[in-house]
Amino acid sequence: MVKAIRVHQPGGPEALVLEDVEPAPPGAGEVQIRHRAIGVNYIDVYRRTGAYPAEYPFIPGHEGAGEVVAVGDDVKKIKVGDRVAYVGALGGYSEARNIAADSVIHLPKSFSYEQGAVMMLKGLTAQYLLRRTFKVTKGDRVLVHAGAGGVGQILCQWANALGAKVIATVGSPEKAKIAEEAGAKHAILYREENFVERVRDITKGKLCDVVYDGVGAATFPASLDCLKPFGMFVSFGSASGPIAAFDIGLLAMKGSLYATRPSLFTHIARRRDYEEMMDDLVRAAKRGFVDLAEPARFPLADAAKVHAALESRATAGSMVLIP
Repeated sequence: MVKAIRVHQPGGPEALVLEDVEPAPPGAGEVQIRHRAIGVNYIDVYRRTGAYPAEYPFIPGHEGAGEVVAVGDDVKKIKVGDRVAYVGALGGYSEARNIAADSVIHLPKSFSYEQGAVMMLKGLTAQYLLRRTFKVTKGDRVLVHAGAGGVGQILCQWANALGAKVIATVGSPEKAKIAEEAGAKHAILYREENFVERVRDITKGKLCDVVYDGVGAATFPASLDCLKPFGMFVSFGSASGPIAAFDIGLLAMKGSLYATRPSLFTHIARRRDYEEMMDDLVRAAKRGFVDLAEPARFPLADAAKVHAALESRATAGSMVLIP
């Protein structure tokens, strides 16, 4: 038996229930991982509330790191004892789990398990946003919403290292400092300031090449007014609620804009792409472009408290659960 957090019906943080479960032996093409650290992400909230459907009961969590303790048939490149990290199917909030071997990446010795548990979903999300969705280059003007969050900090760091001029929106002076230390040249307090007007002032009317938005309803459609003609609006999350359907003609009215809603799981669907993206992220970390700081640690049993803090938007940076 192992301890795991399960969700039996959609609801608030109280829907996260600590239970005993019996993991089956890994099937063909699977490995069993004993978790050392489990990543916490806003997608876990979407799963818990039912915004992203799942079959009940389920164990939330899409990323983690630990040691391989068993391998199934047809697994050739991973062996018992390997240090690994992954982003993949549900099942992360547990002491141990089975997962497809194709979802698993060997964790470099230079990274801790805690770093491994948060570099996957957040780090790879930043990678596909900056390097595949809109390829940021020197001189680009970039707006990052929620710049003090886990993904937001990595976006600020990496975009700054690529030579972009980074503007971040944040919810407090404390978070403004975090975003600026991560690489934002300007931090806008969106609760106190009109972020569209501030972006116009900061850019002297030139506006931005790209907006990276993981906030959703609260920042749309105002984000479109921060873009120059032919700029790109990239929606990758909806922490404040989903963006409602809108007239696509709005993109023409705002300057022949582009808008996209990419997903990490589409980008890593092919193993070759997954490995290339991971290699790029590791190189960026080793070159100092990305600082994968040690995340805040919480016991697995405190998952409900962590979700409550995450939803209140009182958190900054990355968090992990420790079994």
